[in-house]
Amino acid sequence: MKSLPEEIKLTFLIALLLVVLFVGFIIFIVLMYNRKQLLYLKEKQLKESEYQNHLLQKELETQKSIERERERISHDMHDDLGAGISALKLHAEFLKQKVEDGELKNDIDELLKTSEEMNISMREMLWSLNSGNDTLGSFVEYAQLYAHNFLKKSNIRLTAERENINTDMPVSTELRRNMFLCLKEALNNSYKHSKAENIELLFRQHGKEFVMKITDNGVGISPEKPEGNGLRNMKRRMQEQKGECRMSSSGKGTEVIFTASL
Repeated sequence: MKSLPEEIKLTFLIALLLVVLFVGFIIFIVLMYNRKQLLYLKEKQLKESEYQNHLLQKELETQKSIERERERISHDMHDDLGAGISALKLHAEFLKQKVEDGELKNDIDELLKTSEEMNISMREMLWSLNSGNDTLGSFVEYAQLYAHNFLKKSNIRLTAERENINTDMPVSTELRRNMFLCLKEALNNSYKHSKAENIELLFRQHGKEFVMKITDNGVGISPEKPEGNGLRNMKRRMQEQKGECRMSSSGKGTEVIFTASL
């Protein structure tokens, strides 16, 4: 009778040991499974990372190829088209010196004017194609230079300011070109219709937000006047760049504000 408790005790200890071994085995299996899952996830992440790196490398190669093509077109335009326009102007000036007919001289003057406009347009295209100009500083400097040259033969006084401009901030070619075309349209409208004496340019940056504002002190735009093609084109260009074009006008002038995310 005394040996029975010992047997029960031994049985209990064996059962407890088996339970402990079983639990340990289960824990071991779970740990091994988790380890395999972690290794699998790491391997999967590594493969995804390699795939993303491969895509990024291809994208970089594509971008480099596009930049090389842009540079080639830019050089070809400068060498071929630029030389052709210069030769055209030279011949026109030579003919103007020879002819005596007044009407013919006027026609030659128109030809010279057209060739000069073509030359300016070509320089603008070369600037937009040059990937070295894809910075905010380059855009602001070129915009100020264009505005100065555009208004220098008029009676309009130009003032330009910049606030918190990070000159090395990258700007896409598309945004840079569309912002410049909007600037041209706004200046042209002000020059033709505002009868302004002063035009102010403001370039301002808040983090990744860029603002370009053109303000004149002219006669303003009547609220009853329908929206013209110029304003619609400026709004469309900014919308395509996920930006905004806003205009406010009164009898004391007009203000056009362009906002874009860099």
